[in-house]
Amino acid sequence: MEVDRSGRILAAITVLPALAVAGWLLAGLPLLMLGRFGAVPVALLGVAAAAVLGVLGTRRLGKVVEATSLQVAGVVAVAVASGVFNGVMYSEQVAIRRDPATYTQYAAWIAAHGSLPIPPQAEAFGGPDRWLDFVSIGFYDVNGSVLPQFMPGSPMLFAIGHWLGAPFVMPAVLGGLAVLTVAGVVARLVGARWAVVAAVAVAVSQPVLYTSRTTFSEIPSLILLFGGLALAYDALTGTSGRRLRGLLAGLVLGLAVLVRIDGLRDVLPALAFAGLLIAMRRFARPEGTVGPPLLAGLLAGAGLGLVGAYELARPYLMYLSGSVRPLLFICAGVLVLTLVGTLAAPWLARIRLPAWAPAAGVGLVVVLMAGLYARPWFQTVIRVADNPGDIRTAEMIRQIQRANGLPIDGDRLYFENSLHWVVWYVGLPAVVLATIAAAVLLRRLLRDGTPFAWLLPLAVVGWTTATTLLRPEITPDHPWAARRLVPIVIPGMVLLAVQGLAMLRDRLRRHGTRSRKWGMTAAVLLVLVPPAVTSIGTAFTPIERGEMAAVRAMCDRLPRDASVLFVERVTGDRFTQVVRGMCGRPAAEVKRVGSDTAPEDQVRRLAQRVRAAGRVPVVLGAEEDQVAPYGRATQVMALVTRQDERSLLEAPNGTWTLRMNVWMAPVE
Repeated sequence: MEVDRSGRILAAITVLPALAVAGWLLAGLPLLMLGRFGAVPVALLGVAAAAVLGVLGTRRLGKVVEATSLQVAGVVAVAVASGVFNGVMYSEQVAIRRDPATYTQYAAWIAAHGSLPIPPQAEAFGGPDRWLDFVSIGFYDVNGSVLPQFMPGSPMLFAIGHWLGAPFVMPAVLGGLAVLTVAGVVARLVGARWAVVAAVAVAVSQPVLYTSRTTFSEIPSLILLFGGLALAYDALTGTSGRRLRGLLAGLVLGLAVLVRIDGLRDVLPALAFAGLLIAMRRFARPEGTVGPPLLAGLLAGAGLGLVGAYELARPYLMYLSGSVRPLLFICAGVLVLTLVGTLAAPWLARIRLPAWAPAAGVGLVVVLMAGLYARPWFQTVIRVADNPGDIRTAEMIRQIQRANGLPIDGDRLYFENSLHWVVWYVGLPAVVLATIAAAVLLRRLLRDGTPFAWLLPLAVVGWTTATTLLRPEITPDHPWAARRLVPIVIPGMVLLAVQGLAMLRDRLRRHGTRSRKWGMTAAVLLVLVPPAVTSIGTAFTPIERGEMAAVRAMCDRLPRDASVLFVERVTGDRFTQVVRGMCGRPAAEVKRVGSDTAPEDQVRRLAQRVRAAGRVPVVLGAEEDQVAPYGRATQVMALVTRQDERSLLEAPNGTWTLRMNVWMAPVE
């Protein structure tokens, strides 16, 4: 009885994070689109929606997990420890250098103003002018207004921290919930005894630590994807509420698109799986009842994600059109094939797999993993820069190569090392165990269709892992590039690795209790120690601390009626939206022509327009001599902090110094 009660508790608490996130997003998206994303309405509707989904998703769960109270306490303890540790070691990425600061500014703006796009306040500069640029890195011009890059899902979650006065607490909270969610999937598929091991392995992995300390989209995506897998398992194996849980599973999985556009790729296997279930329904298989609601939930969740993308991230989609359009066509093709396959189910059911299919499945897994591991020996992935974005990336790669003491070649992408990245962060033993487990599970599924509950998780993990490792599509310095591995690859590897441990334990039963005990202890340590060792070099060093205090101090030095003109490239890239969003002052960059600084005559002309508008013209730059020609120069920021290491050929094991200087001068 105690085992059943503890099992129900573990099953419930490990799907609640995904249901809560889904409820918040369902309430927040329409409010943001209507310009009413305020603390009170979002809290009322978001908490209510999360509560309703939580009740619907956990009531009458039945016996889906067997667990003891000690196992439940262990999982919760690891998740809480993860959240607390990352909360203490949080990062402050405020000045826009890379994506986290863009998410921070996105969240800060909607938390304070509740609407998009961002008005540029051109009237504070005497009206629009061709020498004024109101956009900067991470922000786009849309019909004269400013729209932040990226999907709106994660900023709607990070806004909670701004409303609570703790803007950097939400990533750590979400990171702890992500650990809990992965443990729930492991408990369902492998057993509760392995959930604590999996929770620790995920929590200590460097990419999970990294993305749980600052405003990335990968952790919310992980919660939705693995939460959806857990709900799908409950729908397939439960004795009641199957259709409802199938609907919730599809909705949660589909909403991953609202967090990351890559979610379209990640949920493709779920779309095909829903079609399979619908086909099984025609043969009176009980699992078939889950198919229609799962498909409906997927289409609803992904549809909302695409609506949010179209309304609030259209320039971002256009920027990614080269990959988004093919992905949309693939999704449409999979949907059509799913419908055709469902209609043709009676004929397809007559097809019998050849006897060699299970062995071929094993061979496919082994060859794929071996090929990915050996890839650096026969391939060097390059991309010739032929557009402004790629040219900037190539220059960044050259700078990193100089710092790493490597041959200079800005066209190199280092994607051939992608499986080696995984080995850095989860360890070679875990990768080997995961490969063996995947091969054995695929063999069983191709042989007799069991264990059927593994089909969807194996398809999602296998598909996304293969496609991500083949084309990570990210600047390849670490720990930055490691974020690509967070939503599926690392938790998927851990899930399969502990399944491999469970298989190993079953085999060791033949060798006596003592041998099994010591053998399994050694095997578990081989899974847990390597990722912990890799993480030690960076785990206890928070990055970019002091940025928020430095920004507040800078804001206090700006005149209340200032209109801020950025006369230098780097300062403008980093602080235009910061000044506009956090300081509450109109801000714009003065365009440059073949130089990092703006023409003095144009700056003075624009300053006159600002005075004519009844405001005080102020210029900002990175160095004293960049602003001194316009008036008395004052340093308003002199921050020395730590930043990410940028490593290309080995796991990062430290941090680098980061200096940010900002000088101000009122234009005389």
